[in-house]
Amino acid sequence: MSKNKNKNKGSRRYHEERSELRLKEEGQEYAQVLRMLGNGRLEAHCFDGVTRICHICGNMRKKIWINTGDIILVSLRDFQDSKADVIGRYTADEARKLKTRGELPDNLEVNKTDVCTCVFVV
Repeated sequence: MSKNKNKNKGSRRYHEERSELRLKEEGQEYAQVLRMLGNGRLEAHCFDGVTRICHICGNMRKKIWINTGDIILVSLRDFQDSKADVIGRYTADEARKLKTRGELPDNLEVNKTDVCTCVFVV
């Protein structure tokens, strides 16, 4: 048996590189994470004015980390309006690009430190 055969497996990282910015389609909405609930679920405020419980799908669960304040793309459910499924997460640079295109509301503040704060007026 050879020793130290698997030393480089731990250093491999999942690098998320997108060639183009993914925009929302019909049945999808942008949202900001309010709090993490555990068990692959989170509470997010969608930019259509509804707060929803979102489920992180299996292929994103261990690879893409979602934090409070992140901008995410969710898929709305036809049969449950209060729940949604997370499709993707946007970095701070991608969120700035979405804001300049007019996809995100103007009162959204995207900082350089990948922390997004938004003031919601009811």
